[in-house]
Amino acid sequence: MEVTLFPNTLRPGIGLRPKKEAQRPQLPQHARLCPVLEAGSSLGALVYPPLAENEQFHIGFEGEGLFQFGYSVNATGKKWEQIFFVNYQLSVGAIGMRKEEVQLMVPETPGFKDTARAIARMFISVDDMGTPTGAVTLRGAYNFQTPPGIDTVYSGVINSTERPVAPVLVTRVETDWYVHDSEFRYILSPGEIITVSHNLPIGQVFFVPREEPTFRDGTEEETAERLKTSMKFFDEKATNKKKTPYGMEYSPQYQQMSRDQQKAGSKRDIKTKGKKMK
Repeated sequence: MEVTLFPNTLRPGIGLRPKKEAQRPQLPQHARLCPVLEAGSSLGALVYPPLAENEQFHIGFEGEGLFQFGYSVNATGKKWEQIFFVNYQLSVGAIGMRKEEVQLMVPETPGFKDTARAIARMFISVDDMGTPTGAVTLRGAYNFQTPPGIDTVYSGVINSTERPVAPVLVTRVETDWYVHDSEFRYILSPGEIITVSHNLPIGQVFFVPREEPTFRDGTEEETAERLKTSMKFFDEKATNKKKTPYGMEYSPQYQQMSRDQQKAGSKRDIKTKGKKMK
């Protein structure tokens, strides 16, 4: 399946490209020996913010409709310097922005406050702020166009267990025809802050077929064959054991069989293509 990438229109060419990643640094070392966990983590692609290596921002919710965006840079590679803050005060009990105040931490130059507001909007969707209460929307560095019949699901980074983790609203978009920017809506509690860096993903996307599955009951013969296959796998798993350098025992049986299935599938594809060419 081929998915077309388009850069963030507000900041094209800045930020890491989406990628698959099976590892989660905060998980215990032995979790890396679980192939189904790694396969789950590498599902779809991680999406990164439109930040350069020397840039960083944070967005926090202070309660009562008040949000603060902060932008900082590390020009020398030695120290982060705060450049400005933008404070957003939403209308209490109504929809819309009441105040959008810029606080500069560097000497003011003509027009820089307007520039600061524009910079903030490159990274967050200000119009979505506070819907629902505490919500902030982070923009991704790249957007997606999928093949016909394929949707894109936007979520937080799965299998990320580092606490605290703010909840993320999951959305599903028909990106084969609808032009949608990659956005991830986090729900913050009062006092909670998200710090965003160049090399840290802000969310994860999955590409799924729009056609809904149908379900049927398995026959008695299929149930018996499933039980037979399961018993065979666990018997082979019990005899195929390895040890890590730290002495932990594990079985690579699932991983080996998965690779065998992939190789067999590749050979079938080659044969099918050869027949079509003839």
